[in-house]
Amino acid sequence: MTSPATLQYLSPASTFRKPNSFNRQLVFNLKLPSNCKLTSNNHNCFKSFTANSVVRTEFLNRSNSFWRIRASSDDAKSVREERFVEFITSERVKVVAMLALSLALCNADRVVMSVAIVPLSLSHGWRQSFAGVVQSSFLWGYLISPIAGGTLVDYYGGKLVMAWGVALWSMATLLTPWAAEASLWALLAARMLLGIAEGVALPCMNNMIARWFPPTERSRAVGLAMAGFQLGSAIGLTLSPILMSQGGLFGPFVIFGLSGFLWVLVWVSATSSTPERSRQISIHELRYIQNKGQIHTGVEGKSKTSKGIPPFRRLLSKLPTWSIIVANVMHSWGFFVILSWMPIYFKTIYHVDLRQAAWFSAIPWSMMALTGYFAGVLSDMMIQKGISVTLTRKVMQSVGFFGPGFALIGLTTAPNPSIASAWLTLAVGLKAFSHCGFLVNLQEIAPQYSGVLHGLSNTAGTFAAIIGTVGAGFFVELVGSFKGFLLLTAFMYFSAAVFWNVFSTGERVNFDDST
Repeated sequence: MTSPATLQYLSPASTFRKPNSFNRQLVFNLKLPSNCKLTSNNHNCFKSFTANSVVRTEFLNRSNSFWRIRASSDDAKSVREERFVEFITSERVKVVAMLALSLALCNADRVVMSVAIVPLSLSHGWRQSFAGVVQSSFLWGYLISPIAGGTLVDYYGGKLVMAWGVALWSMATLLTPWAAEASLWALLAARMLLGIAEGVALPCMNNMIARWFPPTERSRAVGLAMAGFQLGSAIGLTLSPILMSQGGLFGPFVIFGLSGFLWVLVWVSATSSTPERSRQISIHELRYIQNKGQIHTGVEGKSKTSKGIPPFRRLLSKLPTWSIIVANVMHSWGFFVILSWMPIYFKTIYHVDLRQAAWFSAIPWSMMALTGYFAGVLSDMMIQKGISVTLTRKVMQSVGFFGPGFALIGLTTAPNPSIASAWLTLAVGLKAFSHCGFLVNLQEIAPQYSGVLHGLSNTAGTFAAIIGTVGAGFFVELVGSFKGFLLLTAFMYFSAAVFWNVFSTGERVNFDDST
């Protein structure tokens, strides 16, 4: 007959583990029924046994404490690799799936205006240049929040800040059609509120992935989350004309706004800010994350070092910071120009009606979602095979910038909408490789300041997006063609790729040294 399993309770800096002959730190033992096997992936038996005990209260609910659970093994340092089925059903994949849904809503809410701007312009008699101003009002708000939002994320964590962000931008989305009927200033204010709230989305995503995923899985995690972001564009551009044809201007704004509130309810009730606080995570998965070195390298230290005023001067004194800023500037310029102007581009150049223009514009974002995940898997494989993180990030970012540059040049030569859509799909699809370049690099060079660094680079990127979105309208009015603007954007892609390859690094940068 097997003896009961035993758990050992140690100090907060220690671990839960089975006692052995080398352990002399015993405080007390808890006798569990013999059918409880701590080596299983399910620790419901332990949770049931300790339902009313001090141990569970301290283990699950004490804030500012750091706990580790290890399965009953004398060799606790050896952790087997997860199988694919275990990975896709893991708690951390559920977290990144929720992040992907939030980013899908984030982008769907913003691209609705790219479709709605056409009937709004016709009903109000707006010129193309003024339509660009209306679309850029989102970016005015987006300019305000990234630095403050990134600092809040470093301080309070991604779960809480993301919940408030989604709630606010869903409210702004719901208010937009009523604001458009009320006055121009009300419409601009609603779009600004949307931008302010959505400014925290990507810093929150980075924060949650850094907490839940080991370094060898972060690229594919970012790829999964950003796939949702790109699918949001496809969903918004495809469904908005259909919903508008059925429910008028109110249709898409109401549907997407209410979906955001539903997401908040699920997020708050079903996710945890860290693996240690999760009630659903298995012992094996928690052990796997911890022994891959994710938790101790950045998360705990981050809360201690990043509270207070971030060292902006030291952050901006390092060239790797500027390589990320330049990359974000170019990424945002290209992203918002394509997002805002492609429906109008297809309507103006190829005389495709609104429903078809939205469909043609949505195809590239769907491709971007697929290539983004593929790039994440490829990036993680390169690192696992011994290729340096620095070289991996440079390769990913080079594909993400040189590829779209050449594809936009091809787009200017397209004779019909089908070929144009193919070139646009190639440009946007290759652009997804950037997510495994500068976007993951934030966590690598400054894990303790990734939120505020993301905010800094996003603010610079938003400036570029405003200039690009508004400038495209004035450029077309002055020159009379979109092609020149696309060629200018291609040249900027090439320049940013060169800057990245010269100054970026995949190694951690010391931002705390004042010398």
